[in-house]
Amino acid sequence: MTTRLEDTGLEGLAERAGHELEGAPALDILRWAADTFGPRFCVTSSMEDAVVAHLASRAFPGVDVVFLDTGYHFPETIGTRDAVAAVMDVNVITLTPRRTVAEQDAEHGPRLHDRDPDLCCALRKVQPLEEGLREYDAWATGLRRDESPTRAGTPVVGWDDRRRKVKISPIARWTQADVDAYVAEHGVLTNPLLMDGYPSIGCAPCTRRVLEGEDNRSGRWAGSNKTECGLHG
Repeated sequence: MTTRLEDTGLEGLAERAGHELEGAPALDILRWAADTFGPRFCVTSSMEDAVVAHLASRAFPGVDVVFLDTGYHFPETIGTRDAVAAVMDVNVITLTPRRTVAEQDAEHGPRLHDRDPDLCCALRKVQPLEEGLREYDAWATGLRRDESPTRAGTPVVGWDDRRRKVKISPIARWTQADVDAYVAEHGVLTNPLLMDGYPSIGCAPCTRRVLEGEDNRSGRWAGSNKTECGLHG
């Protein structure tokens, strides 16, 4: 059984691994995570696609895959989650906010996502994830450097100071072409909305189709200055 390292040890480990694994293949990065953290490692997935979950299942069969059910997802996203749980060698764990959408509406008023999207994300994404990650020392994401300027500096292994955990982004160096090639080669599940004009998929009220020539994430919180939900800030 893997024992928990002290935070100072984890932070130093993350820094060293970030340098040593910068040029490593994604699968090797995930094998390192599995060997280093064992059951105290998990993958998070928005179910936009299952690329990182698929990679992690090859490195660590039965790995925990954490999904945030905000109560606002497209039906296609929930369907992708259910399909991943059914066909992949992973353990899908669904996290939910403390309050249902109806309870949140009663406390803060309806359509909080329109009036204060930062607070809505904090209540329905950030808080549940922080609570759900408590039993882990490391978590993996599907962040890529080419997705947006705010993600251009994403390390393959870094330190999540807010949660005091090692944060692993095994496909940080990948391009969209790399993702597409992996999906095609391995028959990886993807959200059907990716083929319907949604290259970046979040909650339904805050996601629109992207127009030709727009940045892939321009459909998220369109018409506002918001670019991230706060999970990776």
